[in-house]
Amino acid sequence: MLIGLDVGGTYTDAVLMDDRRVVKKMKVPTQNENLLNSLLAALDPLLDAVEEVQDDELDRIVLSTTLITNLIATKQVDATALVIIPGPGLNPQLYDYRVPDTFLLSGAIDFRGREIWGIDEQEIKACAQKIQESGIMRVAVVGKFSQRNNKHEKLVASYLQENIPGLTVAMGHQITGRLNFPRRVYTTLLTLATQHRFDTFYSEVRELLEQRGIAAPLYILKADGGTLSFSSSVLKPVETIFSGPAASTLGALALTPKGKTSVVVDIGGTTTDLALILSGEPLLASKGACIDEMLTHVRAFATSSAAVGGDSCLMVEDGILQIMPYREGPAYCMGGPSPTPTDAMRALDLVEIGEERQAVRAMEMLGKELGMAPQQTAKLVLEKTVQRIVAEIEAMFISWEQEPAYRIWEMEQRKKIRPQNLVGIGAASPALLPLLGEEMGCSALIPADADVANAIGAALAKVNLRLTFHFDTDRKFYSIEENGVQEKLKGVSSLADAESFSLTRLQEEGNKMGIPGQEEPELVYSELFNMVRGWRTEGRLIDVCVQFPTGILEFQEGGVR
Repeated sequence: MLIGLDVGGTYTDAVLMDDRRVVKKMKVPTQNENLLNSLLAALDPLLDAVEEVQDDELDRIVLSTTLITNLIATKQVDATALVIIPGPGLNPQLYDYRVPDTFLLSGAIDFRGREIWGIDEQEIKACAQKIQESGIMRVAVVGKFSQRNNKHEKLVASYLQENIPGLTVAMGHQITGRLNFPRRVYTTLLTLATQHRFDTFYSEVRELLEQRGIAAPLYILKADGGTLSFSSSVLKPVETIFSGPAASTLGALALTPKGKTSVVVDIGGTTTDLALILSGEPLLASKGACIDEMLTHVRAFATSSAAVGGDSCLMVEDGILQIMPYREGPAYCMGGPSPTPTDAMRALDLVEIGEERQAVRAMEMLGKELGMAPQQTAKLVLEKTVQRIVAEIEAMFISWEQEPAYRIWEMEQRKKIRPQNLVGIGAASPALLPLLGEEMGCSALIPADADVANAIGAALAKVNLRLTFHFDTDRKFYSIEENGVQEKLKGVSSLADAESFSLTRLQEEGNKMGIPGQEEPELVYSELFNMVRGWRTEGRLIDVCVQFPTGILEFQEGGVR
């Protein structure tokens, strides 16, 4: 049996599943100031249901959470200083990392990992003094091409830790080995700035599960639909940044026929999340997750979020109805402080939640300012809500057309596409999706259990494994980024050799984790750099990233596949 938990900004959803069958489901309000209370309210009834099933046991729990997203969106990340070693090339001042305490050090490593010039000790000393005076106890140290040679990062980090007691340091080469210096800087920065809060959350969840005697493994959903063991997620919490949209995408995959091309529309209380599934495969963002308008090295589904949901605050300004990009609490019909789209749905008998009289009262309040009857007001509210979501879908299709996977799909299908299928999930979907489909001229599908599809997507997410290899054929060693392994290298001299070696090693590690043998590993990316001395190639630097594909579990006779 499987448990999926999705801690959203408005509701926490939970499901207990036996294969693809939903045994029990829960939906409770999220207490953002105390996420554990929300988890307990959703989880405990499921655990009781597990105990009632005498001949089965809990295999695993998968959690998706908005914790990291909310920390970044609300600017509640820990204060972190940034020390960068940019070397020659683009002016680092062109990049605004929005960190007041940013320090630039001289020194340079070239793309082959050679030291061009060393670090100035006086600069490090001055930098350390300023950081200590600021009182900041977290520092991200990132050098250009540090994934080729981490000497400078280690030197700076070591000096800072020796001279500032209690300082926590993260180095760029530890977080990601991919090229693109600005993205590596921002990914390292966000990792460190969110690590402490996530570690606290992790410790509380582990304690909670221990108190309830739960021995089943716990995983957390990543932005690309893959999973991390909960203990591993503490090292790279930023990987979970968009686990909510990833859960909704996987939920749509699980609840709709295979191989379909669909736009996933997850209408929540605060936002409406969008994702694209091409012929049964979720579209990945080619440039990595974009967080606060800045690109990172976090692998993620191509998703978008519109600031409109069932609990969006409604106001009348200068005689015009406005849907505000925030919520002030629950809908008015559920005891909230102001009218919302949910009240409009309730007033029109499109949903059954809340008190009808209060919903009508909310529409009367708005209608008085608009000079309209309550029913007319409710229809106007839904019309405006639908228009806002449709505009976001159209804007995202323009953006998605730039994604390589989308272009390849277009060439293979020999056609250009706009939404043909809308798959609605979330509690507000039954009311709004038919209106969206009518507005866009496409089919509107609302699968069974759509109200907890995010939790279903989390429950059914495959346990996957990703490994990133760094090979140096000249120095004859290789390392694995995710587990810190560094060993002597034999039998690898070309890119093809490195890819084959990496795929074989991945399968070996997957076997240890119990990943089914029939799972075919995939190549995420590979890069090769020739090291030339005296017009001769003396060695190669090769980076290879491989993983077992993300997706949802398939159940067949005899077990899971």
